[in-house]
Amino acid sequence: MLGKGVVGGGGGTKAPKPSFVSYVRPEEIHANEKEVTEKEVTLHLLPGEQLLCEASTVLKYVQEDSCQRGIYGKLVCTDFKIAFLGDDESALDNDEAQFKNKVIGENDITLHCVDQIYGVFDEKKKPLFGQLKKYPEKLIIHCKDLRVFHFGLRYTKEEEVKRIVSGIIHHTQAPKLLKRLFLFSYAAAAQNNTATDPKNYTVMFDTLKDWCWELERTKGNVKYKAVSVNEGYKVCVRLPAYFVVPISLPEEDVLRFQGHGIPIWCWSCHNGCALLKMSALPKEQDDGSLQIQKSFLDGIYKTIHRPPYEIVKTEDLSTNFLSLQDIQTAYSKFKQLFLIDNSTEFWDTDIKWFSLLENSSWLDIIRRCLKKAIEITECLEAQNMNVLLLEENASDLCCLISSLVQVMMDPHCRTRVGFQSLVQKEWIMGGHCFLDRCNHLRQSDKEEVPVFLLFLDCVWQLVHQHPPAFDFTETYLTVLSDSLYLPIFSTFFFNSPHQKDINMGREHQDTQSKPLNLLTVWDWSVQFEPKAQMLLKNPLYVEKPKLDKGQRKGMRFKHQRQLSLPLTQSKSSPKRGFFREETDHLIKNLLGKRISKLINSSDELQDNFREFYDNWHSKPTDYHGLLLPHIEGPEIKVWAQRYLRWIPEAQILGGGRVATMNKLLEMMEEVERLQEKIEERHHSQGALPAEGPSLLRSSARLSSLFPFALLQRHSSKPVLPTSGWKALGDEDDLAKREDEFVDLGDV
Repeated sequence: MLGKGVVGGGGGTKAPKPSFVSYVRPEEIHANEKEVTEKEVTLHLLPGEQLLCEASTVLKYVQEDSCQRGIYGKLVCTDFKIAFLGDDESALDNDEAQFKNKVIGENDITLHCVDQIYGVFDEKKKPLFGQLKKYPEKLIIHCKDLRVFHFGLRYTKEEEVKRIVSGIIHHTQAPKLLKRLFLFSYAAAAQNNTATDPKNYTVMFDTLKDWCWELERTKGNVKYKAVSVNEGYKVCVRLPAYFVVPISLPEEDVLRFQGHGIPIWCWSCHNGCALLKMSALPKEQDDGSLQIQKSFLDGIYKTIHRPPYEIVKTEDLSTNFLSLQDIQTAYSKFKQLFLIDNSTEFWDTDIKWFSLLENSSWLDIIRRCLKKAIEITECLEAQNMNVLLLEENASDLCCLISSLVQVMMDPHCRTRVGFQSLVQKEWIMGGHCFLDRCNHLRQSDKEEVPVFLLFLDCVWQLVHQHPPAFDFTETYLTVLSDSLYLPIFSTFFFNSPHQKDINMGREHQDTQSKPLNLLTVWDWSVQFEPKAQMLLKNPLYVEKPKLDKGQRKGMRFKHQRQLSLPLTQSKSSPKRGFFREETDHLIKNLLGKRISKLINSSDELQDNFREFYDNWHSKPTDYHGLLLPHIEGPEIKVWAQRYLRWIPEAQILGGGRVATMNKLLEMMEEVERLQEKIEERHHSQGALPAEGPSLLRSSARLSSLFPFALLQRHSSKPVLPTSGWKALGDEDDLAKREDEFVDLGDV
């Protein structure tokens, strides 16, 4: 036990300063470190993972506790993660561990998940980067999944502090080469242990057969064809080896500008209309080159715009929609609302939380994305028009909007396999630069933009508003967002299929070395046990009833019947120069010319949108037809499970949507039991998963943010004064904290 401050008894007008007397020698403190070390859990390393540096007697603070309680342990840094090894992990009971990630533990942070590192110097918090001249007494790590870790280094040996702090800063902030990512170390070490889940039916779209299957599924094979002209990436390294173009488009046109200026098929609607995307042609200053490009685009346009049979509406997402800078700026402000260091900070910001939320503009960006997707849906569904999305590289906002349109219009994309196939088709094969947008290599902060996270947030709005329409849960979306930073899967760690193939040794099969075989993120068995995976599947999903041939014959799609709205009929070509005008606008967009107004972006378009939107929401929802979100102000909400899950004050213990789900599952289970009694049969498998309700009810620590947030465990470990070890002799602090002490008895 450390003694309290002792006040001297000298005379005079000014009382002498109190002195602090310690009855524990420093060597006794270090002797107690050995007892802590003996209790620590073993560091589990993945195949290919190597320990880089470590520090003992590190105190991991309990985040929500203002009196700075904590747990002693060891802080380690490997080439895959930062991990804290404390002696409290054994306290986790089986119920709490039911949603445990098999790859990343509760106190693990992958190096790619580190967002910002701060040090505390004399109670002042400063960002850390580069070489340090002075080392902090506390380390604070902000994560991209919005966790916040506080590590006290006051009791750690000085050389260990230097080693662990410098190591963490270097391995999380220094620019990396692609081949130096842990992804490759893991792939090489786990070559014989990369079995995939046999139940994973996700379409990867890495073969011509996959694209032909998708064309047949959407009935797009009448007007479009899958081509292999880019096989071996001979034409363009930006495009996938296989993709789909209009049947009337000559393959030599694809070769003309290395795949730029080519309408690439995304999806076909039930009425024959299609969603297409196109990347801009290289900007040219020479008049002769501009004229060549203009003639080329004029010919391309004739293949997709043939009035009155086929009409195309163009949407230029580069100049008439959000910018990537808008998205990054909004999210940078938005995430600060959830990176809370302690309870005091949480309550200090509570009074102005909604104004800060509004000022971030993140929810408004989500609303604009959903609105744009509804506008395009209206063109496809109600006006029977093809829609062509334009963007400089067609790999950011094109991926976002085309995916949202398909989630709204195609019920297959609302199943788990269908959604995963959609991400593969539009994002992975669509060439979204995950490596740059997630800044995995730490080479340029300017390229980092959370476009994919914005897409998941938009999908969450739909899941939240229409739960029975989706085969997956919000928990599925949350763990998918977390998987962006797991470098054992290849899914989100390359900028293009070509970059992946060439770095995995698949482009040249004549090499003697065996191509690396990486896991896909869609194999959820790598991260979760079967019981935990049940929380990814929505038990309230309304499956589409299977019809026999007699019922199916002559039947139309439900949403086609529901949305045969008297809005605007298919517009035929105006008599005066419509084709010429549309072509000129398209050419100007693709050549980078500034235009004042997008095609059809008139008051008439807004009227059509509003009538379409209001008509749909005035009718009963068909969960296997078209699905539109509410986009009015209060309807766009914060994705609480992802953004608030690590903040204890934000939990509703025993309440929230999870409580409602729990009751519904209980009722469903009871109905199933009654059905079994009525039929008087013993079924080995029920229509509904019997373990679902018990999985929720078994945990006494249930909260509104289940399964991530649980009732916090208050540790009985040392109670440290807020001022810390070095300031214990301060006069005012001692007077105010007469009863505070440091108990080293159980260290």
